[in-house]
Amino acid sequence: MVKDVAALIGRIAVGIVFVAHGWQKFTEFGMAGTAGSFDKMGVPLPSLSAWFAASVELAGGLALIAGVALPIAGILLAADMLGAWLLVHLPNGLLGEGGAELVIVLGAAALALGFNGGAYALDRVLFKNNKVLNPAAA
Repeated sequence: MVKDVAALIGRIAVGIVFVAHGWQKFTEFGMAGTAGSFDKMGVPLPSLSAWFAASVELAGGLALIAGVALPIAGILLAADMLGAWLLVHLPNGLLGEGGAELVIVLGAAALALGFNGGAYALDRVLFKNNKVLNPAAA
């Protein structure tokens, strides 16, 4: 039970951070602003990449919080963070201005929680017998 509560707390915390980043891309920066920023950073296909990042971060963060489609959310969020690391943060090192520490931690946490989301997840109810979306299924 304690590990399930810890997983729930972790999912909520990491999910909130992803939701905030996705929401910011959609509302504060806008898709044009996000794409322009991505273009300046050298991200390929900046408009498509902006939509992908904003959508995955918002929807994936909500999925983590709710505990639904956790493996899919975890993989997509980790892929998003891997792209951010390789395309933007890698040249800046691990720490400091533009460092990679946040994207590494968020990607790893999303992947871990995606496959170990605990008992307090909608996946346990919705996908009781599906071993892909509910790794705890018998």
